[in-house]
Amino acid sequence: MAIIKIGNPAIDLDAAEIPNLSANKITSDTLADARVPDLNTSKITAGTLTAARIDNASLANVTALPFSAGTDWQSTIVTGTTLIAVAGKGYWINTTSNACTITLPASASVGDFIEFVDYSRTWGTNSITINTNSLKFQGNVTPQPVYNTSGQAVRIVYSGATQGWIPTVDDDVTLETPQTVDIDFLVVAGGGSGGETSNGGGGGGGAGGFRTSTQTISFGNSITVTVGDGGASGNGNSGNNSSISGSGLTTITSTGGGGGGGTGAASTGGSGGGGSSQSNTGAAGDTPATTPSQGNDGGDGVQSDPNYAGAGGGGSSAIGANGTSPFTGGNGGNGSASSITGSSVTYAGGGGGGCRNATGQASTGGTGGTGGGGRGAQELAPNQVATDGTANTGGGGGGAHQYVDSNTAGAGGKGVVILNVPTDNYSGTTTGSPTVSTSGTNTILTFTGTGSYTT
Repeated sequence: MAIIKIGNPAIDLDAAEIPNLSANKITSDTLADARVPDLNTSKITAGTLTAARIDNASLANVTALPFSAGTDWQSTIVTGTTLIAVAGKGYWINTTSNACTITLPASASVGDFIEFVDYSRTWGTNSITINTNSLKFQGNVTPQPVYNTSGQAVRIVYSGATQGWIPTVDDDVTLETPQTVDIDFLVVAGGGSGGETSNGGGGGGGAGGFRTSTQTISFGNSITVTVGDGGASGNGNSGNNSSISGSGLTTITSTGGGGGGGTGAASTGGSGGGGSSQSNTGAAGDTPATTPSQGNDGGDGVQSDPNYAGAGGGGSSAIGANGTSPFTGGNGGNGSASSITGSSVTYAGGGGGGCRNATGQASTGGTGGTGGGGRGAQELAPNQVATDGTANTGGGGGGAHQYVDSNTAGAGGKGVVILNVPTDNYSGTTTGSPTVSTSGTNTILTFTGTGSYTT
């Protein structure tokens, strides 16, 4: 087969002939614009088309793609009471200390957006209010929108004059990483007062209920503390309850101590009051029942002429002792020790029973139980009056007898509530002025009155 050689470089091949050429026969050249659309791309093995070869007519067919720079999140946390918002920006709103009013732009274009986020999860306490600045919000100009859900994130987009700003996101966001702290509690109720009799010895007051608890609590929760007063001095007045309560917390209630028996029966309570020489039978403790038990029964009084002796009130760890002959009031039941403050302290002892001897012989009043129980009154050798339960131990008051200067029973001691918090997790947010101290790595809050602590 003969080979035809083309030696003249001026000979021009049209587009129809180029696809039939062997690529290795083209050593160098420039293809005219008109030739580019007709080339079979598989025939181009190497080479570069310069920008000059893409003409304006070709660019006219390119469709522009949408472009957004995204939200411009502000690095400064908003803590003030007002904010002038700007379209396209995102704001972290911290309302820990105060509510915030946010003013939107006075004019807006379709597609403008603004975002707000509850920085500290406190909008439920201090809300944000949106001032729409005369533009519509969801088709209305009033009222001003309010967001008051903790953890909320809000994105609003301007839709035009008819509907104005429309939220595209306004959901609350669940806290997926809740932080918790373990807190130890001691809850001691007020002790009951002792009893008074018209014939012999009154029973000692029962101690206030004694309860402990360790609970895991999320940060930001408020713990309400109630501290019960002791029963007032008089004839067998019961003490008042102490408690802790709050969101995410198991309520713990300790029951006030029962009043000691006098002319009437002893009363039930955290620990029961002791019986008198007239009403005899002591009252039940741990009422209502708790696990573990918050207290014990009072003892029984005795009247075996000429012996008149009241019994001891129950304590948190022991029952009150019975009145005995000859002429001896029952001792109050002992309380329970706790080291929640870093040192061992005993709380909730029962009051001692009062006594007398109708024949004028010496008698012995019952001692108060360990943990703040008051002493019972006695006649002769020497005379001694009933004493109060110790304040902030929940101790029961001592029982009285009818003669000489010993006819007033001791008041019950006021209760106490103590919290033990790891110092690293201590918030310092309290009401009611608790005493704050430290022990090792823990902070101790001692409440002697109503108050609160926020984790």
